[in-house]
Amino acid sequence: MVIKDSDFDESLNYALLRGDMGAIWDTTKDQRLMNGTMNPELIQRAKERAIRAQLNSADGDTAETHDQFYRDHKLLLVLFRALAVMPILRSSPGRITFNWRSWASIYAYCFYFLSTIVVLVVGYERIKVLQETKKFDEYIYGVLFVIFLVPHFWIPFVGWGVAKHVAVYKTMWGAFQVRYYRVTGTNLQFPHLKVLIVIFSIGCLICAIVFLLSLSFLLEGFLLWHTTAYYHIITTLNMSSALWYINCRGIRVASSSLSDRFRKDVAIECTAAIISQYRFLWLNLSEMLQALGNAYARTYSTYCLFMFVNITIAIYGALSEVIDHGFQFSFKEIGLIVDTVYCSTLLFIFCDCSHNATLQVAQGVQDTLLSINLLKVDLPTQKEIDLFIQAIEMNPAIVSLKGYAEVNRELLTSSIATIAIYLVVLLQFKLSLISQQMPVDLLENLHKAHAH
Repeated sequence: MVIKDSDFDESLNYALLRGDMGAIWDTTKDQRLMNGTMNPELIQRAKERAIRAQLNSADGDTAETHDQFYRDHKLLLVLFRALAVMPILRSSPGRITFNWRSWASIYAYCFYFLSTIVVLVVGYERIKVLQETKKFDEYIYGVLFVIFLVPHFWIPFVGWGVAKHVAVYKTMWGAFQVRYYRVTGTNLQFPHLKVLIVIFSIGCLICAIVFLLSLSFLLEGFLLWHTTAYYHIITTLNMSSALWYINCRGIRVASSSLSDRFRKDVAIECTAAIISQYRFLWLNLSEMLQALGNAYARTYSTYCLFMFVNITIAIYGALSEVIDHGFQFSFKEIGLIVDTVYCSTLLFIFCDCSHNATLQVAQGVQDTLLSINLLKVDLPTQKEIDLFIQAIEMNPAIVSLKGYAEVNRELLTSSIATIAIYLVVLLQFKLSLISQQMPVDLLENLHKAHAH
């Protein structure tokens, strides 16, 4: 359930505990005491909070002003739009939208149509090679090259089909950053994020070129002009990994900043109002973490399946070559190893950065809550602390792909275990075929010996 701006306003106005605590600070009544003292610092802080509480996170101009995350990772979204994968637009201040009839969508249709022609032509050539080949290793390479064309055909399903949900998730960032400013009094910053995205964007393009040119050089039959059908696919796979890392990094930075501000504010003024505001802000962040997995569920479910199949086939092909010819590595085996390392790296990045993001969401805030001396705070504050701890327990920080899988390091280890099981089964078939072939070869050799 999405936290509405009106609900957040109620928490900032302390409506949840108004029945227990009575009216709160009013900027028109400067004579009111703050916690029984005339502490100028606390009075000034209360005034500033009251002024910030007038900001509305649903206002587009306000969200645009505070949406630093969008400004920092805008380049990545532009590149995804250029590749016709995610045709979302900043249609108005503070709002990212998707429309099937927008200019970005029309461009995506045209780009996809032209690239599909190239993919079909190259795919036809690869299938012809696959049908004509008799060697086992050549057949494995042929299968891998055909599999690498598959992501192109699911772009309408995993890209355009989830664009509306992704647009909502990206818009949520603007609202969250306004709310962060209202509660903390500081704007959320993402150090070095813009530089990282420039490096990732250039790196994704370079890695795609180097990967395909190396395969063209190492593997026979993979002509240079065949690589034209793969550049946008490999680049999209690389950038999908980079995008997931950036989203998780954003969550991690927001979590760390929130916990730091919470610790500092509680050290100055530990009241029920402060705890309540941070509780709603933390719930908003937890909601965004869940929205991340839900928005990209199709995209990264197919992404994981693709990596899983590629790694399994590549390792099986390399091990089969070792069984047949021993440890005499040729360019072909090196090509299979390169493919395995490439897919494994992308899968590791996907799982590891999600794990790190989920660890950071609750840890800092929970440590601060548990460090508060309950004997030194009043009853309403104790009640809010209990509610905050219960909220953390009831909303565990997990990234779930709409319930199909939880993205963390356990997903990586379970994938490795499943790949190992498939490899054992496939290699058993391979060894059984070799054992059946051996008596036939022995009989042929005996007949030849008798003939001589």
